[in-house]
Amino acid sequence: MTVIKHDVLVIGAGLAGMRAAIEAARNGADVAMVTKLHPMRSHSGAAQGGINAALDEEDSWEAHAFDTVKGSDYLADQDAAEILAREAADNIIELERMGTAFSRQENGRIQQRPFGGAGFARTCFIGDITGQAILHVIYEQILKLGVTVYEEYYCTSLIVEDGVARGVVALPMMTGNLTPVQGSAIVMATGGLGRVYSPTSNALACTGDGMAIAYRAGAPLQDMEFMQFHPTTLKDSGVLMTEGARGEGGYLLNKDGERFMEKYAPNKIELASRDVVSRAEQTEIDEGRGVDGCVLLDVRHLGEEKINERLGQIRDLAKDLANTDIVYEPVKVRPGAHYAMGGIKTDVHGASPVPGLFAAGECANVSVHGANRLGGNSLLETIVFGRRAGEAAARYAKEHASPQPLSESVLQRDQALMSSLMERSHRGDGGDRPAVIRGELGEMMHHQVGIFRSREGLASALEKVRELEKRYQSVRLEDTGKVFNMDLITVHELGFMLDIAHTMISGALAREESRGAHTRRDFPERDDEHWLKHTLAYDTPEGPRLEYGPVTITNWQPEVRTY
Repeated sequence: MTVIKHDVLVIGAGLAGMRAAIEAARNGADVAMVTKLHPMRSHSGAAQGGINAALDEEDSWEAHAFDTVKGSDYLADQDAAEILAREAADNIIELERMGTAFSRQENGRIQQRPFGGAGFARTCFIGDITGQAILHVIYEQILKLGVTVYEEYYCTSLIVEDGVARGVVALPMMTGNLTPVQGSAIVMATGGLGRVYSPTSNALACTGDGMAIAYRAGAPLQDMEFMQFHPTTLKDSGVLMTEGARGEGGYLLNKDGERFMEKYAPNKIELASRDVVSRAEQTEIDEGRGVDGCVLLDVRHLGEEKINERLGQIRDLAKDLANTDIVYEPVKVRPGAHYAMGGIKTDVHGASPVPGLFAAGECANVSVHGANRLGGNSLLETIVFGRRAGEAAARYAKEHASPQPLSESVLQRDQALMSSLMERSHRGDGGDRPAVIRGELGEMMHHQVGIFRSREGLASALEKVRELEKRYQSVRLEDTGKVFNMDLITVHELGFMLDIAHTMISGALAREESRGAHTRRDFPERDDEHWLKHTLAYDTPEGPRLEYGPVTITNWQPEVRTY
């Protein structure tokens, strides 16, 4: 058996993965990234609005940390939120020195725009292409450091031996032959799970792979019931209209031309926290004050020059996808599935409870976002905790280097499953195509596990996901070849999505309160006495087993959240 070996394996190549790889390489490790996409195709490139840091002398990291904790509806671990905020400025300056061309004020300082739930204008940006610009800069560093990239290698399993993570099984799309890849430390950085929903702002690749791989290998997933619905996505495509549009002064209007957010968040109006704005929009739509199932995002008053300078990409997107020029008319938007607050449980160094397994970015849950993420904090999390995870993984790999060869049991299990699927499909046996099950899953999650939830809807969702899991066992392929068999990749992704959806539904059904992005119509109040705790989901043959863990509180006791 030919085995690829490196000190540190990073699974995924978005901002968190590349930042982890850079730091591990700087700390002397032999690093490789295993990624199903070219790094420049990572969904980090779709982040538009900006990245937070307290740079203004009137602002402070303490204020940033408090806004983050308040935004989280007090479910964030406050030690992690403090690290995020305290280390933000230095990380922004480092990105700048790497070559990130942040938008500037006339005096040369980095320009910052206000974002929802923030007490100051602390979101640094590059027009409305912030993620894409940073992604280019970080990728240059990967090339400069000579990090090995296994591109278009799809990860199917984590190899855990004697309770320790020791490698992964990967499927090179070029050959179709499963390959073991050994590492003394593994960093999961595979991004989000938005494609569990339909529609979503997320790329086709955001299928929760890394979360599900870690979950199946024994790592707990934390707070999976908390899914963020971004207030401004285009009606049919789900494509994002950046929060920067409201940060620059855009309005949200109902069919009567009313700035309805004044009723729901009189102080912050359109710049309340995302969960507050999305619930308000959905309420307007449900009560008949919407426009074609949407509300209107109006930036006309900003003028063409400012729109082209600050919001050029979303002007193009609205033209191309909604036939609307935002310089001259409002664009229809609605809340859309956008960001998973939950993920692989980690400590502040990215370490999971499985020795040797680290995680960073959206697939991780260090719990800086709690029940609701503030805009501008996700890009910051990829950089701050990507760096921390890379450093910790390099240190772990140095201390736990193992010449011992990998067991072949996980590889053989994955080969047997793949052969069985291929043979069944070749014979013409089997049931649904993966797209059918995926479509039903997305629609069910949208309707039953959306912005507003209830016991009845969640119980129905649980029944449906079990039915889909059963049908998945006989799913069939059209393509039974080996080379670039994207049909096969889709089947793997679907299995991971079903696992992830099951944890989300189970957590949401159990949590009998409303907190942040999790709103129960039958339990409309936050219940700190019973539910100020993290949900932990563990994989069992019967489905997720739920346990609960404490929330770390350092400086800020929970209060009623108002904007």
